[in-house]
Amino acid sequence: MGIVGGALQGIEAAYLARKAGYETVVLDRREDAPARSLADSSVTVNVVKEPEKAKKILADCDAVIPALEEMDALVALDSMKEDFGGPFLFDLKSYNISSSKQRSNEIMGRYGVPMPRPWPECGFPAIVKPSCQSGSVGVSEVENKEQMDAALKRVEELGDTPVIQEFVHGKSISIEVIGNGTSARSYITTEVVLDRNYDCKQVLCHPGILSEEEDTRFGLCAKMTAEDMGLNGLMDMEAIDTPNGFRVLEIDARIPSQTPACILAGTGINLLDELYRACSGKESAAKKQPGASSYEHFHIVGDRMYTTGEKEFSHVSDPQYCEGLFGSDEMITDYRPGKSEWRCTMITHGKDKDEVFWKRKDAIKAIMDECQIDEYIDLSPEVV
Repeated sequence: MGIVGGALQGIEAAYLARKAGYETVVLDRREDAPARSLADSSVTVNVVKEPEKAKKILADCDAVIPALEEMDALVALDSMKEDFGGPFLFDLKSYNISSSKQRSNEIMGRYGVPMPRPWPECGFPAIVKPSCQSGSVGVSEVENKEQMDAALKRVEELGDTPVIQEFVHGKSISIEVIGNGTSARSYITTEVVLDRNYDCKQVLCHPGILSEEEDTRFGLCAKMTAEDMGLNGLMDMEAIDTPNGFRVLEIDARIPSQTPACILAGTGINLLDELYRACSGKESAAKKQPGASSYEHFHIVGDRMYTTGEKEFSHVSDPQYCEGLFGSDEMITDYRPGKSEWRCTMITHGKDKDEVFWKRKDAIKAIMDECQIDEYIDLSPEVV
């Protein structure tokens, strides 16, 4: 499998491919891209500036997946997909739709997908976000006109169009859906836990995240949206579970980081393998196993251990995949004996969320004891 992009999404793709038994090659323009050390081989190449070099490598791959979000690179890869040795596991058309919050909101609105109320109906507090940026870029919570004006100016400086909606409170949830261009299937709901900067620090997978009725409805919303788009690839839908039911925030038609690995650990379903099968015209191999899992980032600095978001974890250097380190089930980490600063993603799984809780707690204690850590710091957003 050819993986183009060696940052967080590349780490995710390399991990999932490894678990599915695929041989991997990571392509990245940076020699120090972290996913390179998790692959069987890697090549330094800029797919935009060196298309012929990229084509030559990817022609030998049975499948190719982009693990990046730079539009020029995605367009370049899409233009050369006929030369790949297998299916291109990405849908540029759907990605363009999902990259515009205005366009994706229009599609979801047609099916009555529950979303935060729009401005000015919602009043303050509200969220102002740019239509075409990813993650938390340019997003502001505003509580008065002065803050609203400042937030709108930030969006204008990004050269984007603002989307203004009700600020909704509750836990963050996500679900993936895979389509073959005509039909789509939704998979597993996960909970996304945020750090103090509203960046994902942990993903949880277990059966009780939503009620059975709400979980079915959430999956149906994702499936209908994907089928309306004609999705031929993988997409996730992100929402907030409020006291009045979930409210969908956005969709993203690309391989996400973090949630697929947690789903694999908790249920045995490998979404990368499912994506390859869907794009190859093969039947799904998904057989859900009962279980639970946690996927969590940590940053160790001297005698302190921090829970941390994915942006901080992205600074990991030459990470390795380990089983059993500090008693954990699995880790992706740049830990080496004697290092005073290192990062890790710890993956824990068990028969239920209680077993996961205690296994995780024991592994954290082992890290603190063996690395002589005095303080454990776990910060959360002021408002959720």
